[in-house]
Amino acid sequence: MALLDISGVTRSFYGVHALSGVDLRVEPRRITGLIGPNGAGKTTLFNCISGVVPPDSGSIRFDGQDITGWRPDRIAGAGLVRTFQIARGFPRLSVYENLLLYGDQQPGESVAAALLRPTAALRREAELVERAGRLARRLNLTRVLNEPAANLSGGQKKLLEIGRVLMAEPKLIMLDEPVAGVNPALTREIAEHLRSLAADGLTILLIEHHMDTIAQLCDHVVVLAEGRNLAEGSFAELTHNAAVQEAYMGRRRWAS
Repeated sequence: MALLDISGVTRSFYGVHALSGVDLRVEPRRITGLIGPNGAGKTTLFNCISGVVPPDSGSIRFDGQDITGWRPDRIAGAGLVRTFQIARGFPRLSVYENLLLYGDQQPGESVAAALLRPTAALRREAELVERAGRLARRLNLTRVLNEPAANLSGGQKKLLEIGRVLMAEPKLIMLDEPVAGVNPALTREIAEHLRSLAADGLTILLIEHHMDTIAQLCDHVVVLAEGRNLAEGSFAELTHNAAVQEAYMGRRRWAS
């Protein structure tokens, strides 16, 4: 059974059809790629899935539940978390503070727990501190742990973005261009981290324009064009698909 199952999703903005009946299935414990030319509807689909905008029609099912039209916080609480094209976060806070902020079940969210600091709240704080440290080590962010997020390089900000979503202990993460604007060395490092996370059982859906990264990472690839499904399959299969070449690369053959 698919962990994420999208059927017939449509979305229009001021009469312009951004999505025209998109279907998508994301199998658990795999990396699924979502590609297509600019304007194909990829980020709009991410926004509909994550609750940023509601779809006009269609259904979105995650982990056996119909989450169509849910609020973003409720979707994240169910275990589906996303990143954005431009790394977000709080630039004046340190890397460590940014990670801690995105841990779920924060004891400080309750006034009583923040003031009285009962044993359960202290235990949860310790768990979040331990998890933040573990993720920083895993993502090679330990050396910049006390640096303001604003001081990080573009690639480090992407790693911090991944770390922040992992603090929520998700079942599926959606990554919107995780290596865009990143130098080749950090691009390889990010790819290695994603492969490692998938090997540990995390499900990943990603948008990416770097075809080398898609080829290296993705078990399955879905192509959108003009808000519709164009093709899907392995990357190797899609490189020989004439319709995909025409829509995505303008008659030029893809490099394998």
